[in-house]
Amino acid sequence: MGVMKIRTFKEPPGARAGGGTYRPGELKGIVQINPKHCVGCDTCRRLCSAGAIEGEFGVTHRINLDKCIICGQCLVNCPFGAIEQMSFVDEVMQKLKDKDTLVVAIIAPAVRVAIAEEFGKPPGTLTVGRLYRALNKAGFVIYENNYAADQTIMEEATELLGKIAYWILGLKKLEVEIWGNRKLKLDNLERFKDEPLPQFTSCCPAWVRYAELYYPAVLPHISSCDSPMQMAGPTAKTYGALKVWKHDPRKVYTVGIMPCTAKIFEASRPEFCHAWKWLREHGYIPEDTPKFPDIDAVLTTRDLAELFRRLGINLMEFEESEKPKDFEWYSGGGTIFGTSGGVMEAAMRFVYHVLSGQDPSACSPKWNFKQVRGYTHPVVKATVPIPLRPEFRKLVGSDVFELKVCVVNGIGTDGSHIKPIIEDVVAGRSEFHFIEVMTCPGGCLDGGGQPVNPMGTSWIDPVLPLPLNIPP
Repeated sequence: MGVMKIRTFKEPPGARAGGGTYRPGELKGIVQINPKHCVGCDTCRRLCSAGAIEGEFGVTHRINLDKCIICGQCLVNCPFGAIEQMSFVDEVMQKLKDKDTLVVAIIAPAVRVAIAEEFGKPPGTLTVGRLYRALNKAGFVIYENNYAADQTIMEEATELLGKIAYWILGLKKLEVEIWGNRKLKLDNLERFKDEPLPQFTSCCPAWVRYAELYYPAVLPHISSCDSPMQMAGPTAKTYGALKVWKHDPRKVYTVGIMPCTAKIFEASRPEFCHAWKWLREHGYIPEDTPKFPDIDAVLTTRDLAELFRRLGINLMEFEESEKPKDFEWYSGGGTIFGTSGGVMEAAMRFVYHVLSGQDPSACSPKWNFKQVRGYTHPVVKATVPIPLRPEFRKLVGSDVFELKVCVVNGIGTDGSHIKPIIEDVVAGRSEFHFIEVMTCPGGCLDGGGQPVNPMGTSWIDPVLPLPLNIPP
């Protein structure tokens, strides 16, 4: 069974004008229902995490864009292909033709296990070397989003450690030895006095928008870290441009290759112009250089497959081998970001190492925190005992620190999975220290930008009520 072809459209005039729940510059209407093809079957409404679908059963539906969090679950599950996505394939192809422009592909981990479906291969067929070679042939240089995910874990896990040190250990600064010969030093932990535990992950842009729209009181709990894509963009346009590729930063064009429609929205957020600010402040570009974003365009997995087809590139004809260079190196911790529980598990490995002082071998079962993996459970809760360094034992009053964590594996219909978790946090009765949220069930692997199976993907949500309630 092949994948479904999804209709796309170009960015229309006025899409960045702002208004409603959108600031000027933010893309509006990335996912839309085409009334010519909608039969009002209600599938989209019964899967919408934000209650943004309007229209009675049997009547053409529409998306309330001010409520929409752009997760794309309606799109990947619509049985009639009535839901369409804004696409930037044409723009990216034009940049690839420009010999003065260096086009950087920032590849998310979930893309490599899905794009082969667009070329007739079974779901889960892994393509890493093939994908690198196909992208190089198309004219891209590569910045692994996994590499940026490793950066994210260092930042997000360190932030979590700082909050644990401040709120649990009562410290004003933290200094410990890590990996045998390095120092982790965190000064001024009092800066976390307005950023309480539990800490939520911040990688999923649909989750962040959901919190902004529906539970703004929880925002102080969300990690301050940018997502891996938004860390990769400014790094590519600063260090990458100046030190690695030796290219004018103003002529570096970054393209997120993502399994997610909400990433298109995230890239358009006006605060993500860190490279432009840094380059001006340090004299690498003139002060009057017009503002440019950290990520110039986002292609979904489907979009990239379409780009390859237009260029006559068959992904599966390339050799599957890797010879990493530059920004193509990464760890297994970065790779697992693409699945529910992955961000949590990667962060916990670092937290475990710092608090315990232990440094298990790479393949040690101590690094396998299987209890936090989402699989098909909508909410996973776990208490992970961490043996403490001697200097921490007196502060905790125990030889072990019990790290309490929660993984939300898909926000659920109208937020059904996440609402009880958030309400406990806002009320001050949450037992957790760290909470991961992925809007899509299964994580990014089931993102709104992935290849669409004709049977949809909602079957992996165990609480979805089936069959549909069809009125008599």
